[in-house]
Amino acid sequence: MLYFKHSILILFLFVFTFTFSQSRKTAVFGEPTSEDFKINSYNQDPEAAGVVLFESAKNYVELVDNQVKLIKEVHVKTKVFDISKFDQATVRIPFYNKKNNSEKVTKITAITHNGAVKTFVSDKDIFTTDETPKWSIKKFTFPNIQNGSILEYTYRVESTYFSNIRGWKFQGPLPKLYVELYTDIPGNFKYNRTLYGNLPLYINDAIKSKACFSIEGFDVHADCEKATYAMINVPAVKEEKFMLSPDNYLASMKYELIEFVDFNRTVHRYTNEWKDVDKHFQYDKNYGRQLKYSKFFKNELPASLLSKQDKVEKAKDIYYYIQSNMNWNGRYGYSEDVRVKDAFNEKSGNSHEINFALYNALDAAGLNVNTMLISTREYALPTKQYPVIADFIYAIVVLEIQGNKYFLDATDKFTPFGVLPFRALSTEGRLMDFNKGSYWENIIPFNKNLHYVNMQLTADESGLFTGKASQVSTGYVSVVERKEYNDYRKDIIDRKKQSRNESLEISDLKIENEKDLDKPYKETFNLVLHEQPIADNLYLYPFLMETYFGENPFVKKERIYPIDFGFPVMNNYLIAIDVNDQYKIEKVPANKILKLPENDGEFSVVYDVSGSKINIRLSVKLNNPSFAPEAYKSLQEFFTELIKVQNEEPIHLKRI
Repeated sequence: MLYFKHSILILFLFVFTFTFSQSRKTAVFGEPTSEDFKINSYNQDPEAAGVVLFESAKNYVELVDNQVKLIKEVHVKTKVFDISKFDQATVRIPFYNKKNNSEKVTKITAITHNGAVKTFVSDKDIFTTDETPKWSIKKFTFPNIQNGSILEYTYRVESTYFSNIRGWKFQGPLPKLYVELYTDIPGNFKYNRTLYGNLPLYINDAIKSKACFSIEGFDVHADCEKATYAMINVPAVKEEKFMLSPDNYLASMKYELIEFVDFNRTVHRYTNEWKDVDKHFQYDKNYGRQLKYSKFFKNELPASLLSKQDKVEKAKDIYYYIQSNMNWNGRYGYSEDVRVKDAFNEKSGNSHEINFALYNALDAAGLNVNTMLISTREYALPTKQYPVIADFIYAIVVLEIQGNKYFLDATDKFTPFGVLPFRALSTEGRLMDFNKGSYWENIIPFNKNLHYVNMQLTADESGLFTGKASQVSTGYVSVVERKEYNDYRKDIIDRKKQSRNESLEISDLKIENEKDLDKPYKETFNLVLHEQPIADNLYLYPFLMETYFGENPFVKKERIYPIDFGFPVMNNYLIAIDVNDQYKIEKVPANKILKLPENDGEFSVVYDVSGSKINIRLSVKLNNPSFAPEAYKSLQEFFTELIKVQNEEPIHLKRI
């Protein structure tokens, strides 16, 4: 009995691009050429730890055990330049692993070539790990790797999921000399194909072959399309600081199934509008049906949570209740069975279960609430051109009260009400309003993210400076602080703070609002500065405590990808120094102000000297959390000057 399985609902503009052809490159598995062994570096990327010499993926259809299957064959050959920096020795092959209908990974062969010596990866060194209930990974590591080794592997995947052809990523963490995607697919499978990224195709060629595929017992003979897409001299994708997933920018080819005509001439069409996707989610057992438990939660929640008249206060109480009473198991819910009531009773669940519990609880309180489908920062953003369910791996809650929207996620124990976990700040998502229809919604990060330091220092008769300091943080800054010092004893926190400045001694630490997430996180402590003078001269660097931006993240000459900090932030540093007639104030640094274009940010530092006292104010504002690569030079100058002010400009004092 022939049958076909389809796992996702997708659509794209159907585009054929058969424009030019170049000569294909080939490689014989297990037989590296003499030229392969001669390559010891890659001129276009001298720092590369290795280079992919040849990479090919071939997709075609085959009848296996009387069942039509999609076959993918992969061949990769890589040269190692510097083993100390090479981190591609372990290969991971993901595959869909669903009960009674799993993809099958076969014919894995892997070889380490060291000259004429070949070391094979044995079958016992190939492992299978279950990443989620529906996805697994075949994994192996090449042995005996040296500088100059050639690592080569091949494998085959058999699948019945024709809607998940997956395409191919032309770019990766290493540069590639030649990479090719070849498809030979019967014409009764109609796909959209889309080339992502900004790299040109070296080969872009497709031909049609008549009556190339048939099945015994059916009188229909399918035509096939044989397509070859290839790139040469492909640069590596190098992750940069403050960026979304590199998958958003790399060159890749994606396929989306539009329709399938079976061998009985029956046309099977696939979801192609958001209204169809909305309907799918509304009645899905792992999504919409899990959002219908408001009556259950009304009975289970403490009555005090539902009795408040102020809607915001009521929403906060419910949020903190779910957050504190349910523990995230670290898994996303997109590929798992979701059972909200069970998770609530067991006080543990995946991200969907926890946030759907939050949705149901807020709904039980009569509040205007919806869910939102998103990706996370470590994965590619969903395409907005057409519905692709597989692009959405995460769900959050959007609450609206008197025109104000609150983005909520109760999986993180340290995020205050209205502050999403950092992983969820992925710019945009699909708000699933099952009454009015879904729509795209910007993810607005919490904007009151403050790091504030107030410090007073006074010189005593011995010349030592003693005093007090307080630090206050809100929003995302408070999340970082609370996580860093979670459940540490105060003496250990003292030592952690002191380790950042050897001249500093901290004591009598007091922490306020450690567990009350709705209030600013506050630390106060005493300090002693053991700065050593040079003869009678003391060079005092006033920014003793850690500032929010402690180093320049933009030191490279140029930037390839957009910059995304995730959220706006403000850092204020107030310092009062009294030399107390123990020192003469010889020189203070110059006042400075520097602004980013378009009011995207600014910093200023002001030194005010009055008698024996110096008052310093450093103010840093980053108003816009995201920037195009063209803004890199401005940001680089901004942070270069900021770090210089903080680390390289001392106050010159002279002992009296």
